[in-house]
Amino acid sequence: MIVETENVRFHSLALDCGVTLAPVDVAYEGWGELNQAKTNAVLILHAFSGDAHAAGISAETGKPGWWDNMIGPGKAFDTNKYFVICSNVLGGCRGTTGPSSLNPETGRPYAMSFPLITMGDMVRLQKMLVEHLGIERLLAVAGGSMGGMQVLEWVVRYPQSVAAAFPIAGTARHSAQQIAFNEVGRQAIMADPDWNGGDYYSGKPPGRGLSVARMVGHVTYMSDDSMREKFGRRLRNKASPVFSFDDEFEVESYLRHRGTQFVDRFDANSYLYITKAMDIFDLAQGFGSLGAALERSQARFLVISFTSDWLYPSYQSLEIVSALRSRNRDVAYCELSSNYGHDAFLVEVGEQTELIRGFLARVYKEAG
Repeated sequence: MIVETENVRFHSLALDCGVTLAPVDVAYEGWGELNQAKTNAVLILHAFSGDAHAAGISAETGKPGWWDNMIGPGKAFDTNKYFVICSNVLGGCRGTTGPSSLNPETGRPYAMSFPLITMGDMVRLQKMLVEHLGIERLLAVAGGSMGGMQVLEWVVRYPQSVAAAFPIAGTARHSAQQIAFNEVGRQAIMADPDWNGGDYYSGKPPGRGLSVARMVGHVTYMSDDSMREKFGRRLRNKASPVFSFDDEFEVESYLRHRGTQFVDRFDANSYLYITKAMDIFDLAQGFGSLGAALERSQARFLVISFTSDWLYPSYQSLEIVSALRSRNRDVAYCELSSNYGHDAFLVEVGEQTELIRGFLARVYKEAG
């Protein structure tokens, strides 16, 4: 399934900070066909480092999508039945307007003159895209990690526009620990001399800082068990340590490799803006409580978490479930057993597929 990225330009977008961006570009991909009644659309919301390429083989890179094991014919989000779309978030660097985009007023990249954005801004732009495609009501919104946060924003901000919601390994607001990890990453980037106050687009990017930020983040995505199974204390091509600061251990080599890969595909300023949007996000803000916020929702919920996820632990999903139940909203919850840590939502597809496939089919039947 070869897929090409589509692009749409909107005249302007009003942001929560009071600034209006104009124009605004959105990159998205789609799979399957929209039915005549336009009632079978599913919006997939990507995690922090993801993009619009969620499934199929990219015509640009030749690589599979980040959730290719969940989206496609016969899969959890069955493209024989549903029209599935995914867009790159506002502030990103894969086709949607962000810090690396050209500021029409200056002809140069926005860099740090790009306004601070929120999860609400991201969702508002997604709503504009959905309406542009002629879709009034989504059958479902689904996503893991930061994608799960966007799911919650959708059902509160646009309650009549969503029939089913799948927040996976997510949270209604970041804890102090989650904010702390993001701040370490931001400081690593800004401490790199090549960051140059964010104005590096005509020179050398802050690769060292961004690589370290990614290394820290990647540790949080895994679990102690998964790291032990994958690496243990194995040395690289050595029988014993040679007492140097080279990457002697397999885990050191792995993290350095992942950091380098990330630098090749992600913008450091986007890292700053998107992680700050995640930290600012608090679904209850302005409503008095999480229950009061979620009372606005009219969707049916399937909330999923994973036993070994210590970055977005199950108690945060249970807070969402408890708030929904306190307002008599329709919610099912499942904690899946996994050793993969936070990455489980990307790799533990077997049980997820069965849960989502059945739940979505019931909602589609009732909606039809």
